[in-house]
Amino acid sequence: MSESLLSERHGHVLKLTFNRPAKKNAIDNALWLAIAEAFQAAAADDQVRSVLLTGAGGNFSAGVDLASFGDTDSGAEHPFEAAARAVADFDKPLIAAVQGVAIGGGATVLFHADMVYVGQSLRMRLPFAAMALVPEWASSYMLQANIGAQRAAELFYTADWIDAERAVNCGIALEALADDELLERAMSRAQDIARWPVNALREMKRCLRLPHKAAIDAAFVAEQAAMLRQAGSAENIEAIMAIIEKREPRFDAK
Repeated sequence: MSESLLSERHGHVLKLTFNRPAKKNAIDNALWLAIAEAFQAAAADDQVRSVLLTGAGGNFSAGVDLASFGDTDSGAEHPFEAAARAVADFDKPLIAAVQGVAIGGGATVLFHADMVYVGQSLRMRLPFAAMALVPEWASSYMLQANIGAQRAAELFYTADWIDAERAVNCGIALEALADDELLERAMSRAQDIARWPVNALREMKRCLRLPHKAAIDAAFVAEQAAMLRQAGSAENIEAIMAIIEKREPRFDAK
């Protein structure tokens, strides 16, 4: 297991912790690979009955580490793809405990969690429009499925910041708690679930996800194609340069 993803057993609960606190748990290639390996291993291990996902250092994840995103051989599958598929295909209950920043991929991963608990410090954002990119992790479908089409459209199109209250009110999160109570509450619920037999939990998860599987698969394909069109486009370059230069982007420039 990578040092950037901590793994701890608590009975039949596997706790996974993003562990790059100096980078607000931004996800680099090593962490993408670790996520894929951890979820694949957890799916195959009958001693794991539920997984609790959280982040170290007061934040969940700032999303992709832009410094490492290009570090993949041309034509090779980016490790993000393996990580996203491993989480989307995970066939046991997934619980998330989220505080601080949850941005981009650090937010969209949560739409595949069965239960999400947030701390009052939550600052979530889907920044894809501001980056001139598109949603990923099949989130273009999953967020609609979770909270409804209009609420999902508002959050994607505006790239608004989402606090704990809004996350609960719109249906992204189940409950908001004080930060110092968050992990204990989420672990308690993960332990409650882990009392039950593993194959019953697997079959229940399959039943819950089966109506969504075709749409999730279609979203992965559509998002990947759209991302290839937008990444490196004039719009995307302007968005990145605006961030670097600490100015407003000029998308209407000729």
